[in-house]
Amino acid sequence: MNRRSFLKTTAATAIVAGAGSLPAFAADEPLKIGFIYVGPVGDMGWSYQHDQGRQAIEAAYGDKVQTSFIENVPEGPDAERALTQLALEGNKLIFATSFGFMDAVMNVAKKFPDVKFEHATGYKLSDNVAIYDAKFFQGRAIQGTIGGRMTKTNKIGYIASFPIPEVYQGINAAYLAAKKVNPDVEMKVVWAYTWFDPAKEADAAAALIADGVDVLLQHTDSTAPQAKAQEAGNVITFGQASDMSSFAPMPRVSSTIDNWAPYYVKRAGAMMDGAWASQATWGGIDTGMVEIGEISDAVPAEVKAEALQLKEDIASGKVHPFTGPLKKQDGSAFLADGEMATDELLHSMTFYVEGITAEPPK
Repeated sequence: MNRRSFLKTTAATAIVAGAGSLPAFAADEPLKIGFIYVGPVGDMGWSYQHDQGRQAIEAAYGDKVQTSFIENVPEGPDAERALTQLALEGNKLIFATSFGFMDAVMNVAKKFPDVKFEHATGYKLSDNVAIYDAKFFQGRAIQGTIGGRMTKTNKIGYIASFPIPEVYQGINAAYLAAKKVNPDVEMKVVWAYTWFDPAKEADAAAALIADGVDVLLQHTDSTAPQAKAQEAGNVITFGQASDMSSFAPMPRVSSTIDNWAPYYVKRAGAMMDGAWASQATWGGIDTGMVEIGEISDAVPAEVKAEALQLKEDIASGKVHPFTGPLKKQDGSAFLADGEMATDELLHSMTFYVEGITAEPPK
């Protein structure tokens, strides 16, 4: 199973009532909160950012909470064992932070109806299961704008993880934004079929750079692509999930940051107040769930200003990265002139937009 996927239509828009009001926790009884991560907390990417959110809960509530985590949990049967362990240890709120944990969450949630579970990027809900995700594609549009302006070879590379809507959204948003500012730009895509594997990510980066790419984006979690770009010396990159600022000001010129902390703090607070309810959340730049890392001085001032204006316009709703007229890669209709993609359309995106010549994965 893949780590992340899309929220189905019903889950993306609905707020589902919980199983009734929850008792507030006694002041002398800390709320135990558990997390499971698909990778190491030191990956400087996806799992790292979720753990920053866990630490934010501790900072916000002090001895009112007690948190713990299990890292490097493979998607599949091991996830069910890890979730069961956390529930048996007395955790009353458990966050499962990878798409492939979804079925395990649903199975364990049935066995522990008094425990509340939150699943990142899934689409299944129940009385004691909520889901949450972020509109990462908004950040990709800003990266595409910077990349389209700065490329000298007119070749932008993208290291993709798995062929699911979330990843297609990022590829297409980056390409459309780059194409808007540079009609000659070309998008090269390598599918790594992993979320975190430094060796595979390094190989993908090397292949793209060898193909003439001088702007490199990634939807994988290690800093291996940053290191490969640094070796090349003439390639710019963008941090994925976390800031990856150790590679600034070059090759990393900006980043898309997943800011889970406010959500985690809010949900822990709701649990303690007895107000937790099952719900579906898909936040973007406007909610602060998606942040844009500092744009380094390697980016020309006018390009930086353009990127920051786009960030502001996306946050306000003035600009949507997917606005018609747009066609799919095969020439069929996608969006009419002036039409903005709905969340429902984005949740089912499993295609390249017109202009991307890369071969889709089978």
